[in-house]
Amino acid sequence: MNRILTMEVIVGLGNYYSTMEDLDGVPNLFNLYRVFYEQTSDIEGAKAYIKQRLEHKGSVIFMVRDHQMYVGFTQLYPTFSSISMKKAWILNDLYVDAEARNQGIGEKLLNKAKDLAMETDAKSIVLETVPDNTASQGLHEKNGYIRDSQFYHYELNLS
Repeated sequence: MNRILTMEVIVGLGNYYSTMEDLDGVPNLFNLYRVFYEQTSDIEGAKAYIKQRLEHKGSVIFMVRDHQMYVGFTQLYPTFSSISMKKAWILNDLYVDAEARNQGIGEKLLNKAKDLAMETDAKSIVLETVPDNTASQGLHEKNGYIRDSQFYHYELNLS
């Protein structure tokens, strides 16, 4: 089946710009992504969160549409490396709707993230995934991501 998929930047920084009209298609996928990670479904919360990112230009979100249906997204947040004195990107979210998987959408999103990082002269893109998400790990490794074995990552939970 040959389907026409379109990629668009819907939230962003610098040259990546969007308007509030682009908000309609994002929250449902973002909510499904959160439910995948065992969070309670919250469409209104998802919409508010994405709206806040859009208003404050705090992240870049790439979306893939199949005609008018949103089928995948990735969200990246900017950060900096003090050691290299360069920008880096945190690929915080990557999600493809269950019915649209295994069609190259995840890889297309990773390529757009890489394009963004290269265009902004970033040192790297970092991401994390849960140990049992082997499909995600395979996708990342296939696209050149290397599992970190040099550093331990810690988290201080404040909620």
